[in-house]
Amino acid sequence: MRKQLDGLVDIIQYSLQMDTYSNSLFLFCGKRADRIKAVHYEGDGFGLFYKRYENGRLKWPRTGEEARQLSHQQFCWLLEGLNPEQPKAVRKWAPQKPGKPGNSL
Repeated sequence: MRKQLDGLVDIIQYSLQMDTYSNSLFLFCGKRADRIKAVHYEGDGFGLFYKRYENGRLKWPRTGEEARQLSHQQFCWLLEGLNPEQPKAVRKWAPQKPGKPGNSL
């Protein structure tokens, strides 16, 4: 977590090959997974957000292949120190169409 704003922007642009000027929030986590930094372009400059958790650790991807997009709700869970993949959260459900096997209607 030694990198400051310019170093993180360089990682986004050159290592991740992503557009730093997009409407995205880029999150970075330290080795101990007890702090995060967030980088966001706000139209007139970059913003840097830093949060350190006093008790506990984050569940965080360790490789580039594990990195992914988060929904707004998952991001809120992450900031609250929860796992963004809430196994007990109610998942979306789509009813089966009439006439398909397994449908009791």
